[in-house]
Amino acid sequence: MAINVSAWSIRNPTPAILLFVMLTLAGLIGFRAMKIQNFPDIDLPMVTVVAALPGASPGQLETEVARKVENSLATIQGLKHIYTSLTDGTVAITAEFRLEKPTQEAVDDVRDAVSRVRSDLPADLRDPVIKKVDLAGTPILTYTVASQKMDDEALSWFVDNQVTKAMLAVRGVGAVSRVGGVSREVRVELDPARLLALNATAADISRQLRQVQQEASGGRADLGGAEQSVRTIATVQSAEELGRMEVALSDGRRIRLDQVARVHDTVAEPRSAALLDGKPVVGFEIVRSRGASEIEVTDGVRATLAKVKAEHPDISITEAFNFVDPVQENYDGSMKLLYEGALLAVLVVWLFLRDWRATFVSAVALPLSAIPTFFVMWLMGFSINVVTLLSLSLVVGILVDDAIVEIENIMRHLRMGKTPYQAAMEAADEIGLAVIATTFTLIAVFLPTAFMKGVAGKFFVQFGWTAAIAVFFSLVVARMLTPMMAAYILKAPKHQEKEPRWITIYLGWARWCLKHRFLTLLAAAVFFVGSFALVPLLPTGFIPPDDLSQTQVTVTLPPGSTLKETYAAAEQARELVQKNPHVKLVYTAIGGGAAGSDPFAPTQAEVRKAVLTINMTHRNERRGLSKQAIEAQLREALVVLPGARVKVGLGASNEKYVLVLAGEDGRALAEHAAQVERELRSIPGIGAVTSTASLVRPELIVRPDFARAADLGVTSQAIADTLRIATNGDYDQGLPKMNLSQRQVPVVVKLADDARADLDLLARLTVPGRNGPVLLGNVASFGIDSGAAQIDRYDRLRNINFEIELNQQPLGEVERQALALPSLKNLPPGVMRSTVGD
Repeated sequence: MAINVSAWSIRNPTPAILLFVMLTLAGLIGFRAMKIQNFPDIDLPMVTVVAALPGASPGQLETEVARKVENSLATIQGLKHIYTSLTDGTVAITAEFRLEKPTQEAVDDVRDAVSRVRSDLPADLRDPVIKKVDLAGTPILTYTVASQKMDDEALSWFVDNQVTKAMLAVRGVGAVSRVGGVSREVRVELDPARLLALNATAADISRQLRQVQQEASGGRADLGGAEQSVRTIATVQSAEELGRMEVALSDGRRIRLDQVARVHDTVAEPRSAALLDGKPVVGFEIVRSRGASEIEVTDGVRATLAKVKAEHPDISITEAFNFVDPVQENYDGSMKLLYEGALLAVLVVWLFLRDWRATFVSAVALPLSAIPTFFVMWLMGFSINVVTLLSLSLVVGILVDDAIVEIENIMRHLRMGKTPYQAAMEAADEIGLAVIATTFTLIAVFLPTAFMKGVAGKFFVQFGWTAAIAVFFSLVVARMLTPMMAAYILKAPKHQEKEPRWITIYLGWARWCLKHRFLTLLAAAVFFVGSFALVPLLPTGFIPPDDLSQTQVTVTLPPGSTLKETYAAAEQARELVQKNPHVKLVYTAIGGGAAGSDPFAPTQAEVRKAVLTINMTHRNERRGLSKQAIEAQLREALVVLPGARVKVGLGASNEKYVLVLAGEDGRALAEHAAQVERELRSIPGIGAVTSTASLVRPELIVRPDFARAADLGVTSQAIADTLRIATNGDYDQGLPKMNLSQRQVPVVVKLADDARADLDLLARLTVPGRNGPVLLGNVASFGIDSGAAQIDRYDRLRNINFEIELNQQPLGEVERQALALPSLKNLPPGVMRSTVGD
C-alpha cells in the first residue's frame, strides 16, 4: 500500500516539524563548517619534475637530462602530454595525464619513471623534485617589510626567522617564501696571483675547506658506567677564525687561508630584488594549504602580523598583493543576490496569490530547502565558492515552485468551500504525482552537469550536485511541510476577490494566443531559430574577465641582462605606470615571486624578468572604466619602454591565448615561427605577442686543447670545476658550512665579483695537472658565442610558444582569427600546431 506522505504530515505535524528543525540546524552547522574559497579545490592529474644542474646550458640539459626523462615518462599509461622548459641550470618537465587517471597514481608513476633513469643522469644533478600541480599552490597574499634601523641582511633574516615562523603557525598557511633581500655568507675571495705563486688551485682550496669545516657524529663511548655519543666538531664561529685556518697544498705545504684569499663575512650576490613604490624592501608571499579557507587564512595572517608590528614598532609591513579581498567581495555579493532573489520570489508569489498566509507558507520553502543543502554539501566535502553560490542563486526561484503549485491548488479547493484541513488533504493528494515529476525533471537537468568531461567538468561537479540537492529538498518541503502548514495556517476566503487589472490584461493575451494558435507557434519558432542565430555572436572563453583592483605588468629583458639592468628597466616602467591616476601602489619583484602567476606554468626565477603588481582604485571609484580599459592605457603608456618585452595582465590562463608549434627540425621550426609571429601581430584588438623563438644569450665558451691537456695531465672535469668554483662557487650541496647558534652560513670560495669581467685573469687561473698546477690559458682557449637562453619541448619535440594577450577580446574569437592565418593553415612538413589546455 502506497504511503501518502502529505496526508501523514497533516495528521502528524509534530514529526514533520521536528524533522525540518533538525535539518535546519544541521544545515546551519554545515554552513559554518564549510570553507569560503574563490574556486573549489580540484585535483588535476598533472605532475611536475624539476631538476637543477647549476651552470649547465639549456642545450646540455636537453641532451643529458630532458630527453632521457621524457622517454621514460612516455611509457606511463594514461599520459596525455609532456611539456618541458629548459633554462640556464634548470629543467622543468610537466606530465599531463588524462583526467580519469588518479592524481596520486600519476605522481607515483612519474616518480618510478624518473627513478629508472636516475643513474643515467649527471652525477652532479640535484635530486629531481617531483610534485603534483596544485591550483591552490599560488600565493594569495604578498607583504613587504621595511625598517630604517636594520640593514638588508638583518631585515632578510628577520623575515626568514621571525616572520616566517609566525606565519607558518597560522592555521591554513601552507608555505611562506621570501622575495628580494639578501642571504648571509662567508666569502673566501681568492687572489689569482697568490694562487699561482703558491701553486694552488681554487678547487684545492674549496675541497680542503669542505673536508675540514664540518661537524659529524663519531660513534659511541662508555665512560664512567654511562653511555655517551661522540661528535667531531671542526667548525669555526667567525670569518676571522676561518682566515687563520691552515690548508694543505698539493705539494704538502701548509698555508693560512688569508694568505691566498680575502675572507670576510658578507652577503651572497643578490639574484632578486623587491621594491614598493620604488623603495627597496623585503617581500614575502603566503600560500594557503589545500582545503583551507582563504578568508580564514587572511584573518589569521593579519592578526599575527599585527602582533609582530606591535612587538617591533620600527618595522613597517605593507600589503602588496591580495587575492582574498575579491573572494570576500564575491561571497558578500553572492549572498546579497541570494537574499534579493529570495525576496523578489516572495513578492512575485504575493502578487499572484494575494494572501499573506499563503505567501508565508510558500516562502518558508526557500530557507527550508536551501539551508539543509549546506549540510549535504559539507558531508560531500564542498566549499562555499563561486560555483556553489552560482548554483544556489540560479535555483533560488525554483525552490518555491513546488510549494507554489501545492498552495495554489489548496487555495482552489478552499474557494470551493472546503475547510483548510480538507482542502490540504485533497489538494496535496491530487497533484502529488505532478509535483514529483516536475522536481525530478529539474534534477535531471542539473545533475548531469556534475558528470561533465574535461577541466570544466571538474569545476561543475559542485554546481550540479548543489542544484540537484537543493531542488530535491524543495520537493521534500512541498510534499511534507507545505500541506501541513496550509492545513493549520490558511483560512477560507470570506468573499470572492476581484481580479486585479493586470491579471485581466494577461488573461486577454492568453485568450488571443489560444484563438490564434498558428501565429503563436510561428512567433515561438521565430524566436527559437533567432536565438540560435545569436549564438555565434556570444563571446567564448573559460572564465569571463574580472574587474578586480589588481593587475600586473611583466617586463622581460633580453637574455644576458643583469639584475642592475632589470632594476633600471623596472623602475622606468613603474614611473610610467604611476602616471595613471587610477594606480595607487606598485610592488616590484625582480628575479623572483609567484604572486598572480599561472599555476600551470613552471616558475623559474630569472634576473632579467621583473613583475610589477599594481593596486588600482576600487571599481566603485572608477565607474564606467573597467580594469581591462586601464590595462589598455598602461599597455599604451609602456610602448616607449626600450629593449624590453612587456605584458600587461595577471598570469592566469584566462588572460592569454597560448599557441604551440612543435617539430623535429629546429631550424625549419624557427623560420616558420618568425612568419607566424608576424601574422599574429596583425590580429586586431589584441595586446602583446611574445614567443620563445628568438631567445638567445651570450656565452663564454672554453675549449680545451686536448693534446696539450693530455700532455700535462689536465682533465676537462678539472677545467670545468675550476671555472665553476672560481666564478660562481661550488654547488650548494658541496659548500662548507659555518654553524651558528640559530642557522648555518655557507662558506663560498670564488673570485671577487669584478674579476669575472677580466678574461685575462680567468686565463691565469690554475688547474691541477699531473706535475702540479697549470695555467688555464695554456690548456684551453676562450671565445664568445651565443646559445639558446630557453628551450621548450612539447611531447618530446622542440617547440615554440606564442603568448597572445587577449586585451578584452573573447578567447574563442582570438583563437578563431589566429587559426585562420595563412601561416597556421599551411604548416610546412614536420611542423605541427597545438594549443595549451582543453
